[in-house]
Amino acid sequence: MKTEIHPTYHAAPVHCACGETWTTGSTKKELRVEICSKCHPFFTGKQKLLDTAGRIDRFQRKYGKKPITEAGAAK
Repeated sequence: MKTEIHPTYHAAPVHCACGETWTTGSTKKELRVEICSKCHPFFTGKQKLLDTAGRIDRFQRKYGKKPITEAGAAK
């Protein structure tokens, strides 16, 4: 293996746009991110949920197979 080809790995502070700061390991000296687990809507519980049941029902009504009736089954 070649020696001295790998970058140095050291502790790096991470700064989020919301003001949160923590330390992680990285090859860069400092990291800046736009969103973190403290401000992301999924983790904070402020995420909007879509009405998927209504969408599925609407799709089934439009494209779904029609139920088999007794008259259709006798043919």
